[in-house]
Amino acid sequence: MAKDKELFEATGISTWGKLQDGPESKLFEPVKIGAWSLQTRTAMAPMTRCFADDKTGVVGDDVARYYRKRAADGIGLIISEGIVVSPRGKGNPGVPGLYTQEQIEGWKKVTEAVHAEGGTIIAQIWHVGRLSHHELTGNLPPQAPSAIRAEGHVARFRKPYDTPEEMTAADIQELTGQFAQAARNAIEAGFDGVEIHGAHGYLIDQFNSDASNRRTDRYGGDLAQRLTLTKEVLKAVIDAIGSDRTLIRFSALKVDDPEYMWPDPDGAIRTFTEAFREAGATMIHPSTMQFTRVLADGKTMHQLVRKYWDGVIVGVGTLNPETAEQALAEGTIDVAAFGRPLLSNPDFIHRVKNGEPLEEYDAKKHHGVLV
Repeated sequence: MAKDKELFEATGISTWGKLQDGPESKLFEPVKIGAWSLQTRTAMAPMTRCFADDKTGVVGDDVARYYRKRAADGIGLIISEGIVVSPRGKGNPGVPGLYTQEQIEGWKKVTEAVHAEGGTIIAQIWHVGRLSHHELTGNLPPQAPSAIRAEGHVARFRKPYDTPEEMTAADIQELTGQFAQAARNAIEAGFDGVEIHGAHGYLIDQFNSDASNRRTDRYGGDLAQRLTLTKEVLKAVIDAIGSDRTLIRFSALKVDDPEYMWPDPDGAIRTFTEAFREAGATMIHPSTMQFTRVLADGKTMHQLVRKYWDGVIVGVGTLNPETAEQALAEGTIDVAAFGRPLLSNPDFIHRVKNGEPLEEYDAKKHHGVLV
């Protein structure tokens, strides 16, 4: 059931009609959210690329050029590819890290390049949990809330997921510290903030799900109780760098169970937003594969989120310009995020503004290179 992780980070579209850049267009207007003054109400969704040195987790000049092009084009908020907070957080060959000084120095080249173009970039800090293999995690078993193996194979590694090791209370405390330190390291590296990856069936989301969390301590129980880790990580990161520089991503969908949906979407979203508010969050990133899919009471995921959340919402999920404009005008979202079209179109904003055709994403052509 596991599919390529890139499918789950964000999807896009291949052809758009012209969307005028003017007072009637909210998509291209500058906006201030949190600590960030964005060039447009657009975001580059986080997408796994795997171009770091596999042994050191350090990114190079090619990664700096890749992000610089998107900033130069006018993308408002660049959310980086997932950056792991520890060696055991790694789930693919070639993923970058943010836990050594060498890694921090590598990211400085990226953030300096983006800032030279007037862009804003945040680091998506990440731990894959059980969605890994011991050969990727330093010959240690993957970590998880419970010792339950996920179904499927590690993307880009072609080996089955390992049975994970159930985390102890000390492991969880260490993990919370790793996220907070990664956030501090991100600021040292020149990032404008971070996004906590709490979605898609990775470690934080594994604590949120009854399929992967069978604990009987304070980290287990009903959904509100399972969100304890999410709240602790969120509080730790906010304490480290501030709520105005912290975004958190959440979802129903899982890499290892793409068809999953909460039994009660309205109730689940209410519970999630209550937890985020309690932890001090002000900006959230609900993730779905289909932005227009109705979940409950005639409302989409993002409309349900807005029902319970008056802070900043970043929207994502195969958005097209008309849907993005409508959602922005209605106030359902504050920023619209796009994924795959930005892999094949470094000049994405220019093309959309001018009605020029987008080059359609082709995995064979674009997956293994940084355009």
